[in-house]
Amino acid sequence: MAGVRAACCVFVLAVWALCLPDTGGAARPSRRRQQESPIDKIAVQEDFNLDQMSGKWFLIGVASECESLRQSNAVLEGTTITLKVPPKSPQTSAKSLLSVSTLRKLDLQCWDIRQEYHLTPTKGRFLLKGPGTSNNIDIVVAKTDYRGYAILYYQKRGKITIKLYGRSTEIPEDILNMYEDLAQDQKISIDSVYYFPKYGFCESADEFHILRL
Repeated sequence: MAGVRAACCVFVLAVWALCLPDTGGAARPSRRRQQESPIDKIAVQEDFNLDQMSGKWFLIGVASECESLRQSNAVLEGTTITLKVPPKSPQTSAKSLLSVSTLRKLDLQCWDIRQEYHLTPTKGRFLLKGPGTSNNIDIVVAKTDYRGYAILYYQKRGKITIKLYGRSTEIPEDILNMYEDLAQDQKISIDSVYYFPKYGFCESADEFHILRL
């Protein structure tokens, strides 16, 4: 039973961490001509600076048609992410990974979900590799001023989720309005824009509650 519960926790936390549509299983091969990916139409933040993007961010909002989020939006937990650029490897002349640590609670217990975003040739665009290419997640930093807010687009299997982060829990009204407009541009209704609590944040998790995905 303990193993089953642990597996369930991993699944739930993985969904909460990304909250992207999951149709289950591998994607069915398509014989049709491949169309342009929706995220390819999203412009990356001009002159993106990875080092300035590093550090702690509060999750302010998630715009998504994610079914698990729709069903559980009444029990959202305060969530933070910390972005860390690893030092250059002796074998390479450039940085290749962005370490991402997500802290949130599940059943009153703090969890630390750790992931690695792969850098791409396009600055401000990343790839989170999944089990099989159909489960890969493309990530674009679309808008940020580095000091106050950041808007990131996530795409899995052609479906877009947009997240708003802040260096603090307070975001100016004009930024919130812009965020909601961007969501509606992706045909995500205002009812599917969820704002997260400004309290109850985790500062850390013990070694038994660290998930490496």
